[in-house]
Amino acid sequence: MIRDEFRGGKINLEKTHKLLEKLDIQCNYVHVKSIFKDNDRLKQGRITIEEFRSIYRIIAHREEIVEIFNTYSGNQKFLVEKNLLQFLIQEQYILDMSQNIAFEIIQKYEPIEEVKRAHRMSFEGFIRYMGSSECLIFKPDCGRVYQDMTQPLNDYFISSSHNTYLISDQLLGPSDLWGYVSALVKGCRCLEIDCWDGSQNEPIVYHGYTLTSKLLFKTVIQAIHKYAFLTSDYPVVLSLENHCSPSQQEVMADTLQSVFGDALLSDMLDDFPDKLPSPEVLKFKVLVRNKKIGTLRETHERKGSNKHEDNPGKEDEIISVAGLPLFKKRKVRKVKVALALSDLVIYTKAERFRSFQHSRLYQQFNESNSIGETEARKLLKLRAHEFVLHTRRFITRIYPKATRTDSSNFNPQEFWNIGCQMVALNFQTPGLPMDLQNGKFLDNGGSGYILKPQFLRDIKTQFNPNKPPNQSDPVTLTIRLISGIQLPPSNHSSSNKADALVILELFGVPNDQTKQQTRVIKRNAFSPRWNETFTFIIQVPELALMRFVVESQGLITGNEFLGQYTLPVLSMNKGYRRVPLFSKMGESLEPASLFIYVWYVR
Repeated sequence: MIRDEFRGGKINLEKTHKLLEKLDIQCNYVHVKSIFKDNDRLKQGRITIEEFRSIYRIIAHREEIVEIFNTYSGNQKFLVEKNLLQFLIQEQYILDMSQNIAFEIIQKYEPIEEVKRAHRMSFEGFIRYMGSSECLIFKPDCGRVYQDMTQPLNDYFISSSHNTYLISDQLLGPSDLWGYVSALVKGCRCLEIDCWDGSQNEPIVYHGYTLTSKLLFKTVIQAIHKYAFLTSDYPVVLSLENHCSPSQQEVMADTLQSVFGDALLSDMLDDFPDKLPSPEVLKFKVLVRNKKIGTLRETHERKGSNKHEDNPGKEDEIISVAGLPLFKKRKVRKVKVALALSDLVIYTKAERFRSFQHSRLYQQFNESNSIGETEARKLLKLRAHEFVLHTRRFITRIYPKATRTDSSNFNPQEFWNIGCQMVALNFQTPGLPMDLQNGKFLDNGGSGYILKPQFLRDIKTQFNPNKPPNQSDPVTLTIRLISGIQLPPSNHSSSNKADALVILELFGVPNDQTKQQTRVIKRNAFSPRWNETFTFIIQVPELALMRFVVESQGLITGNEFLGQYTLPVLSMNKGYRRVPLFSKMGESLEPASLFIYVWYVR
């Protein structure tokens, strides 16, 4: 096959890149270009078949993989099935012990037919296996829904976004349907819709009292309907920030019912009179979160009656409060809730948070609180255990403080630590908080629902994230950071270089938060070798996330971010693994990755 490509003589850079990809060797164009230049002896921009072979070897035959292959093949040219099986058991911790698994891997990855027929694996097959998705760090089992989905909704962490309609900042930026679509595609299950009166009795969506652009409520609901269950079958909660007059709320109620039809949950499910239903029971359902008049029983009894009021007057009692930095005064309406909209609120009634004691005495099972990050942080410092007991019973939504007009985010980990179900982030803003969000919700098939650990669901829980646990079951995690594979070059490099280093950051309860880093490998983004070992003792592994960050050292301007990957500690595969890297915006940087060895004991 390779010879065919050289029938017409030498080949250029583009053809070289295509040929490597045809041979199942993933490669970054910038690195191929640099290696091509080094191997093009006549410097004419075209290479011979011999020069191509040496480029192939530089990219595909990585030394660290050769060493592993030689160890298990006994320095022979091939791995026999028995040797491969030994490697899989000893190094990759594969527990399915049938000889079959080695046979299947050979069938799948060995490119040389006669070697495959002899039930052997060449080095070419071995590198293809090691570069495959089977050797990624994220456990394949966690890539599907594997948790118990039959517990009440309040027992889950729920992927949630704040001001979902904004795609840049909170004051001037555009409102866009893309905000909703992209959040749903990322597995978000709780969307915020900021609703205001529009002209011609058509409610609109925008960030009130600011200069963000406006969307029609109807258009937003149609977009959500289209994309709601593409990524996940589990329920979507629409959290309405409702500033509309009763007559426009009635229009909202009509829109929700006509667009969603039977998917809209508009009555109690008989079996759950005093506890929230499960994500399983609510599959493909849309729930409305808003203020509500009266009880669920009364809503049920009104089913089928006409709920439109004849004269929904302009009841607005107008009060002034200090507003956002752009505006001197801001009018806030005390909004009267229209019955038609109120009756669409079943299991997610929004209720103002007063105190933990008040909630303990009076809060109903279907009432949920929204607490701003500043107040939540105070409660977390002073009353962490009470906070845990509160989130055990009631869905609690945490949202960014109003002064974050640039759409920046807070660190969601501190609120997951106390069991807050809906930690709402600005999905449009890349950076550490969204890396943690995306990493946490990789788990359980990216369904947007993650079952909280037992100690955050237990009636008698003594858990307090600020104190070391009494009955801890710590994990000792060891990571050998072996090498980097085709890392993105530094922006300051004219070729394919970077002064590469890796930071390993652990997020979890305060006691577990820590970071360690490698030394710097100068002028090498293609194949830096670190071979450094890091150990972490993790007291509460159920809440821990590991973030790998690759940077290029900058002595004057500070380090430059090259890529990152975040995942739950308990979703990490053991053995030789590849850590795929993502850009600041969350896009895949394939084939850029880290090559590591992981093991942990519990």
